[in-house]
Amino acid sequence: MQSFSSDGVEIAFIDEAPDGGVRMPPVLLIHGFASTHRVNWVNTGWLRFLRGHGHRVIALDNRGHGASAKPHQPEAYASQIMAQDCLRLLDHLEIATADVIGYSMGARIGAFLALAEPGRVRRLVLGGLGIHLVRGAGLSPSIAEAMEAPALASLTDPVQRMFRAFADANKSDLVALAACIRGSRQVLGLAEAARLLLPVLVAVGTADDVAGDAHALAALLPGAQALDIVGRDHNRAVGDAGFKAAVQEFLAGSA
Repeated sequence: MQSFSSDGVEIAFIDEAPDGGVRMPPVLLIHGFASTHRVNWVNTGWLRFLRGHGHRVIALDNRGHGASAKPHQPEAYASQIMAQDCLRLLDHLEIATADVIGYSMGARIGAFLALAEPGRVRRLVLGGLGIHLVRGAGLSPSIAEAMEAPALASLTDPVQRMFRAFADANKSDLVALAACIRGSRQVLGLAEAARLLLPVLVAVGTADDVAGDAHALAALLPGAQALDIVGRDHNRAVGDAGFKAAVQEFLAGSA
C-alpha cells in the first residue's frame, strides 16, 4: 500500500490501473465502519470487477481503520473531515474528477464529499445507506459501547454483536472505532440533500435493517435512483453480483 499525509493524518490507499480495453473514469472506493479497503472492496471482488470494466480504482483505509492512522478523539472523525481525506487523496493523485462508490459509513462520507466539492464527483453510489443519511444520525451510539465492551460474549444485542464481531475479525483498534462512531454522526439537511444535483444511485439490501429505505432517500435527491439489492442484509449486500452489475450500468451512463 501507499500512503500520504492528510493534514497530518497518515492515510493508506491503493491505486490500481485498469485492465486492457475501454478506459472509464477513475473510481474512488470508500469503505464502511470497522472495515478496510481490502475487506470491503478486494475480498468482495469489486476491485477486480471495476478494473475489468476499464476503471482506474483508488481505495483508501479510512482514518481509524486498516493501515491508516487511528486518532482516539471523536472530533477527528466528523464526516466532513473524513470527506476531506478523500478530497486530499484525489489531489495527491492529481485526479480532477472521479466516480465515488461508498458503502454504509463510506456512503455518508461520499455524500459529504459531493456536497463540499460537487465538481470533483461525476457519479455517486450510496451503498448500504438510505434515508438515514438525512433522518437519524449514523450508526447508533450503542455500537461505540459495543466496541468498549470487555468481550463479544458480554453483548446480547444482535446489532452490537454483529459490529463487534466484525471489528474483532479485522483486528481493529476498538478505541479508535468507538471514537469514530461518536464523531461521525452528521446528517444532511433537506436543503443540503437538494443540492446533490449529480447522478446518484442509492442501493440498499431488502433485508438491511441498518441503512434505512433507499427509495425514501432517492426521492429527496434531484438526480437519484433507488436500487433494491434483493434478499441481502447490510453485510451480505456488499458483494452481491446484481449490485455490481447495476453499478457498472449506472457508471457507464452518459447523463
